[in-house]
Amino acid sequence: MRLPALPLLVLLVVPGVTLAQGDTRLAFLGRQLTQGKDPRSRSQAALVLGATEDPEAVTPLCGGLKDPSELVRAAVAKSLAKLQESSALPCLEAHKTEADATVQAAVREAVIALKEYQARPPRFYVSLEGMKDLTRSLPAELVKATEARLRSRLIRRGALLAPAKESKAAAKGALKKLGLHGYRITPEVHAMEGGGLRVAIVCLSYPDLSLLGQVDVKAAGAQPADLLKALVPRAVEEAAETFEWSNET
Repeated sequence: MRLPALPLLVLLVVPGVTLAQGDTRLAFLGRQLTQGKDPRSRSQAALVLGATEDPEAVTPLCGGLKDPSELVRAAVAKSLAKLQESSALPCLEAHKTEADATVQAAVREAVIALKEYQARPPRFYVSLEGMKDLTRSLPAELVKATEARLRSRLIRRGALLAPAKESKAAAKGALKKLGLHGYRITPEVHAMEGGGLRVAIVCLSYPDLSLLGQVDVKAAGAQPADLLKALVPRAVEEAAETFEWSNET
């Protein structure tokens, strides 16, 4: 049953040290992958990066495909498959002619896995607006990275993202062909009084643009980058539950 168009407020207050550790973890793992002296430690770093569900892990992992150790390169390929980021396909396909048979097989399997992930049937259709920085203080690169993380989370949830500037007629045609429900999503970042950030997702029907509601999650006690990394996944999960995206067929 569709919930009424009322705000849903979820309070997420996490100790600053926890979020800070989460933020530095990606950088730490990236250094371990590139600078670790033992191939086993580099392989372990690659495997952990693949489990982060963070699109920013693609860059260090793709770099790891050039590691001198076959053990590390194979671990990197497996991790890129697990990460499920389609942006990793070009670097994987560039290493399809790997000399080592084990690494070549891992790369080939990763390419197949990512192409299958791309081709899976969508569960709902989303017109995603750009992230709105209503704090007017966040660095442009942080806003861009946050939007990329949101996009990745929506795709994991089964969203098919609509083309930019899609016409109403084209949207209706796509929805009819796919047999899906459509949503227009506007993500916003707000500053909270006394510190912290609030991420809001405003959801409308698409392409008719009737307001369905809004979800809000907020956190304090860490730097903006740390807070946003924690808030975006939670905001998508709350929106999926509120607007019943998981029930789409």
